Amino acid sequence: YPLRRQRQMYIRDRSCSNPAIKEPQPLDLSSLSGETYWKALRTEFPMPAGEAYFNTGTMGAQPTRVLNAVLDNMRNNAQNIAQCDYQGNGPLLLQGYEGFNGLRTKIAQLIHANDFKEIALIQNATMGMNYISNGLDFQPGDEFINTDQEHGGGFGGWRMAAKRYGLAYKEAHIPIPANDPQEIFDNIFALVTPKTKVIAVPHILSTYGVVLPVKQICQEARKRGIFTVVDGAQGVGHVPVDVQDIGCDAYYSSLHKWLLAPAGNGILYIRNEVVGDIWTVAASYQWENEEDHGLRLTQRGTGNVSLIVGLEAAVDFHNEVGSEKVIQRIKELGDYLRAGLQEISKVKIVSSVHPDMCAGITTYLVEGMEPVEVQNEMWKRYKLQPRAAGKNGLRQSTHIYNQKEEIDKALEVIRSV
Repeated sequence: YPLRRQRQMYIRDRSCSNPAIKEPQPLDLSSLSGETYWKALRTEFPMPAGEAYFNTGTMGAQPTRVLNAVLDNMRNNAQNIAQCDYQGNGPLLLQGYEGFNGLRTKIAQLIHANDFKEIALIQNATMGMNYISNGLDFQPGDEFINTDQEHGGGFGGWRMAAKRYGLAYKEAHIPIPANDPQEIFDNIFALVTPKTKVIAVPHILSTYGVVLPVKQICQEARKRGIFTVVDGAQGVGHVPVDVQDIGCDAYYSSLHKWLLAPAGNGILYIRNEVVGDIWTVAASYQWENEEDHGLRLTQRGTGNVSLIVGLEAAVDFHNEVGSEKVIQRIKELGDYLRAGLQEISKVKIVSSVHPDMCAGITTYLVEGMEPVEVQNEMWKRYKLQPRAAGKNGLRQSTHIYNQKEEIDKALEVIRSV
């Protein structure tokens, strides 16, 4: 067949799994509860028992089953590459042309999208931001609103579009620390004018871990006819994400953080009513597919399909533990850390302590010490690894592989220094 015909035959829904690869066994921790359960779950991760990782805000720790899924698939593809006939037999080699409808369905259920066609598989949050900022049509005089606490992957595309098209770029101020959701809402809408085209805000601030009132922001913006984009780089797997309830027009996320997927996995959600307004930035065979916009925006050429296999393993692991259970545990540990820090007189929490504005990221300063000095001391004494966020503070993320006794050790180090 001509190459185009072969590609068209290849673009069909197929499972990410391969018969040659053993499926992971479901978790069997039903007889355990409390801290005993979480200690047993910790053995699902290949990190040495004597090390504690507190930097999920940068990169999540992969469970062993996720790591094995990736490696097994890569090995299988290499060994059996000659068996691939582009008609559904043999290994799956090409990532960027596949529908992955089954996986997208799982993700749609996870973030409460209408259906899988609203989900595009991308590499990370930065790509999602650029797909929107480069995919929308702009008119002279249009204005964008960001915040002054954006990650580079949340502001770069908007600043570039403003410079490229001569548009107005604005930043709403978020206080440090931020403990009043109404103040953030008011600061954003104080910048809105009849020319405001887009409001793009983080779900959770990268440096300070503040959970913004995105639902209230998106609801008000829709009343005014303003397109809303939520940067969920720190959101999925960390806090509840219900894109329909939030009411945003677009939501993107990096899944290598809190969902514990391999790096190179992200998602872009655009609601059905507006997705037709987004041009495809990376165009391939499906660039005009009006039946499945998620596939249209997924098309980006050949990639490493084994990373997608790892993503599905991570989604399955998250669902086996239970999404609500994971999110509650992350918050529980974050609250436990913040409560301990508040008892130390020379510690200043610069992230939020408002119950609705904090979750698994806590950023703080220790009087008289640079954040990197505290980080180094934690590793030196107990092999605890948070992240020094420059002069902004020490950012400590809590996830299901962390234990309360590890947080106690961190607090002990801080009290001693």
